[in-house]
Amino acid sequence: MPVRKYRHETREVSCCMKYLLFLCNTLFWMTGLIILAAGVWAWNEKDAFSNQFKLTLLVLDPAFVLICSGSIAFLIGFTGSVGALRENTCLLGTFILLMCALLIVEVCFGVLYLVLKDKGWIKDQATEGLRAFIIHYREDPDQQNLIDWIQEDWLQCCGIEGPKDWDSNNYFNCSSSAIGSREACGVPFSCCRRQPHELIKNKQCGYDVRKEGYSFEIAKIIYDKGCVQAGEEWMERNLILISTSAIIAIFFQILFVIFTQNLRADINAQKSKWH
Repeated sequence: MPVRKYRHETREVSCCMKYLLFLCNTLFWMTGLIILAAGVWAWNEKDAFSNQFKLTLLVLDPAFVLICSGSIAFLIGFTGSVGALRENTCLLGTFILLMCALLIVEVCFGVLYLVLKDKGWIKDQATEGLRAFIIHYREDPDQQNLIDWIQEDWLQCCGIEGPKDWDSNNYFNCSSSAIGSREACGVPFSCCRRQPHELIKNKQCGYDVRKEGYSFEIAKIIYDKGCVQAGEEWMERNLILISTSAIIAIFFQILFVIFTQNLRADINAQKSKWH
């Protein structure tokens, strides 16, 4: 009687890889959930769901950006986390597709930046975005906080090309003094330079600075550089750091795709033995 030789399959699902993917994706999933919740809360607080005017400015709404980015992070983290824990090849395949799509989008943005940075398109888009922020400064608290952060904390700038751009806002327009606006011919407090030993921020430091005959030296009170120029200079100073961070992020994303595909192959190999 012939002796049958059995080929033993030694390939098993790697517990280390499985739980590493589960842990990392769970953190990504929970982060996305927190960001999504913050965006929904911010939208609900300013009653954007029932305000048709605010719904027309979705792209410029920081809360909407939080909702979109949080939803994407939540979906990717969920498929990767649950797929790894439950050894679900369908969810793991979905995770790989989402990660690949995200990689393609990131690479496309990088290529577009390199192609368009010297053609003025990016500058034009930044200018239009900042102009919309200035015009609607008092109408949306999220946009107001964002441009205040850009001017005061990030770029130390004022307006698009300079403080005069704040004339586009109804509250800061010089003609608004006729209707009693105390901020007429001024700028927001975020345009003001930080004074030495200043413990409490002077919210009225930008009043009247654009009026003729202003009694103080304006350059010592507010930033006179526009945010577009300041942004370009910031990009040039930090281009190596930004590029390095982007490459590292893409590297880890590719690594996660490879790990997930290996885990998926191991699971399929185990399932094939059952049949």
